[in-house]
Amino acid sequence: MLIDNHYRNINYLRLAVTDRCNLRCNYCMPSEGIAFAKKDELMSIEELSKIGELLVQMGIDKIRITGGEPFVRKDLMVLLRNLKNNEGLKELSITTNATLIGPYIDELKELGIKDVNVSMDAINKDTFERITRRDHYDIVYNNLIRLITEGFNVRINFIVLDNQNVQDIIPILELQKRYPVSVRFLEEMPFNGGSKKFNTIKWDYKAIFAHISKAYPSIQLIPSPKTSTSINYKITGHKGNVGIIPSFSRTFCGSCNRLRITALGDVITCLYGPPKINLRDTIRGDSSEYNIKRAIQQVIGNRAATGFEAQKEHKGVFDNSMTSIGG
Repeated sequence: MLIDNHYRNINYLRLAVTDRCNLRCNYCMPSEGIAFAKKDELMSIEELSKIGELLVQMGIDKIRITGGEPFVRKDLMVLLRNLKNNEGLKELSITTNATLIGPYIDELKELGIKDVNVSMDAINKDTFERITRRDHYDIVYNNLIRLITEGFNVRINFIVLDNQNVQDIIPILELQKRYPVSVRFLEEMPFNGGSKKFNTIKWDYKAIFAHISKAYPSIQLIPSPKTSTSINYKITGHKGNVGIIPSFSRTFCGSCNRLRITALGDVITCLYGPPKINLRDTIRGDSSEYNIKRAIQQVIGNRAATGFEAQKEHKGVFDNSMTSIGG
């Protein structure tokens, strides 16, 4: 079991497999993209599999595969099959933009990987394509509906962007009205590759809730797990539910159970903090499993109490893109 220095049980790993993405969302990176890692800088499937295996042995029982866009990696399914073989892993899930997942849906079902988060920041096609700077709306929407109708546990992640997609907040709730899905609204975060600077946001979790509750007065708070990052709600008569994630306000730090590892092997104990160690270099240096586990234990034992505290350690954090941090 992994217990940090604030007595929080760390059982959830967000494992990035690439920093590349086939979209160019304007809140994530500049239109020209960022300086993506070279292939030999990325961890191999074998290295990713080994890290997953060791962390499951240490108490991680939930792994979410992130990117960039995970399905940019042609060998992703090999990693998923390897990870599924770890006894003690209770949940293996994926966060994706749903542009490339289509050919893999059947195999995901065969592997029993049914939890999929789809990043979709608009339900209107024109709004979606302005934000993503790509014309993939139809592919994303069709893959989303296929995932839903084929029985996947789908959560839609919608980042609320002032003057861009606020008008889509109420329309996208039609999806959770008609289908048993969760539509989750996230506060905007400052990880945009240095394309924008901000210290406050207009659309925080309170403003998002006020906007939704005005359209749906019957919305009611529902119980959530202690470690949930989202505040969850149910609207009377709707099949799904609504979540709001205070990702900028950071109200959930006290129960944080997460560890992030980037595609380059950097271990990040808080999204707002700097990398603590690099496991890629450790593994390639022929270090023993004992030394790798010990290094992980050391960084877990020295975590910041909150994202605000972690931010003080990392003056350049806001120049990063979310694709390089690992989702």
